[in-house]
Amino acid sequence: MDYDALLLLSFGGPNAPDDVMPFLRNVTRGRRVPEDRLAEVAARYQRFGGKSPINEENEKLLEALRTEIPGLPVYWGNRNWHPYVSDTIARMAEDGIKRAIVFATSAYSSYSSCRQYLENIEGAPFPIDKIPPFSNHPGFIEANQDRLRDVLGDARPLILFTAHSLPQSMADGCDYESELEATAKAVLDGIGPELSSRVVYQSRSGPPQVPWLGPDVLDALREVAAEGVKDVVLAPIGFVCDHMEVVFDLDVEAKALASELGIRLRRAKTVGTHPRFVRMVRELVEEPLRQCCGPECCPPPSRG
Repeated sequence: MDYDALLLLSFGGPNAPDDVMPFLRNVTRGRRVPEDRLAEVAARYQRFGGKSPINEENEKLLEALRTEIPGLPVYWGNRNWHPYVSDTIARMAEDGIKRAIVFATSAYSSYSSCRQYLENIEGAPFPIDKIPPFSNHPGFIEANQDRLRDVLGDARPLILFTAHSLPQSMADGCDYESELEATAKAVLDGIGPELSSRVVYQSRSGPPQVPWLGPDVLDALREVAAEGVKDVVLAPIGFVCDHMEVVFDLDVEAKALASELGIRLRRAKTVGTHPRFVRMVRELVEEPLRQCCGPECCPPPSRG
């Protein structure tokens, strides 16, 4: 390998009730989000003890990567909460790291899921290369197929592939939508292309007058219920591991709505530390690095 360290780079999340509001202010800095909206989102975290599942998920992935790639030191840093990526990079420099490769926990192209991570590592005191989005990698596809098989059994439900919504202005500057559609098709092709499926979105935020990608998963459930669908599986292929958005938007909100609508609802797990996914990271580290983004790719969304 040409690298002497791997950096696991993620979004971050609060670990305790007192962390929640500072974390949310980090996430929304510069976006003029009203305080009452922050309080509404904070209440979701408090419902789960003020703790996001993302940190424990990343700790598990960190240990799995250290086992999978024993000859390469693996570090962990976050964009929005401890351990902050800037602090981790400083520690790496103190440890004598000369060149590192970054695996960001997002499979798709967009400003927030790719280019912003590049911005997070700019100015490091040593060269750092970022692995490009990996939504079409066989390891990601196969791990998602396994997660879906685990909940399907012999049933033939409608499958709703879910992903985090984006402002339309952000989606217009990247391949996020087409990559999601391609991943959903590839996952389904290996399981049962005869099954019915749709790509839907979740977790939108911001003013209602600002267009975001849709349809929303809750709207999709209402629509399919009106069509007579009684059996639905949610497959959150837009997420590498459980976030608050997964456990609240899908396991709480969508589950409650499905119950009201008379729909049997199940959720596939995120890939997490699936062995094929962990092996995929090693393969990406060992492969020749592809260019991550061109200079005009994945611009930030309009704030207008």
